[in-house]
Amino acid sequence: MTDPLAPHHSPARGGLLHGGQGDSTPEGGVLLRAEGLLFDNDGVLVDSEVGVERAWTRWALAYDLDPVEVLLAVPGRRAADTVALFTAPGEVPEAVATITRFELEDVAGTTAVPGVLDLVPQLDGVPWAVVTSGVRALATARLVAAGVPLPEVVVTAEDVTAGKPHPEPYLTGATRLGLPPADLVVLEDSPSGIAAGLAAGCTVLGIGELALETAARVVVRDLTGARWTGEGLLLPATTLLRS
Repeated sequence: MTDPLAPHHSPARGGLLHGGQGDSTPEGGVLLRAEGLLFDNDGVLVDSEVGVERAWTRWALAYDLDPVEVLLAVPGRRAADTVALFTAPGEVPEAVATITRFELEDVAGTTAVPGVLDLVPQLDGVPWAVVTSGVRALATARLVAAGVPLPEVVVTAEDVTAGKPHPEPYLTGATRLGLPPADLVVLEDSPSGIAAGLAAGCTVLGIGELALETAARVVVRDLTGARWTGEGLLLPATTLLRS
């Protein structure tokens, strides 16, 4: 596998794309050149943090586990991968069904991340997908609850054999969009998701302060003011945490 931090010159665009380095704008913003976008869901499109914490705390207590320890293992992982860290192999299917039920029962308070409801309508005709570690029913329920339109392509835990930080989820998303990974921007908030996007060969945009602890070269607070230009994703200076 190639070095996930090495720059990649996309044949389609000829620009320095790999790892999330973009072109500075006169206003101090950044343009990430791309043909399409691959969004993580939780923490990028939707804010489900409160519901996630409640559901996993409920699950941990049901299995006599420390909720703090369990919650530290959740971000960026498929539920099955998290559950497997804390339960015996034979208990995993039932335990996964339990946490899925708990999370589905707690989607009502899910909201859109700032900027998302302005950005998504701009993507009409633009190849984009959701690539999430969640199961399909949960991903769909959270997007609907937050009022975020569903794209044609949604890659979920059921669609891959290896979850993030393995590159398979983002490689699957690129394949379903019909684009090479180097021509896509991955939008991610978790360290495992950012690692997956980089390993897949995509440009990676980090979302939120936790992303500052990763190799994402461009990090924004959220998607406020983000704009699709036809050449790629334009990020205003006011939301940049690192560029």
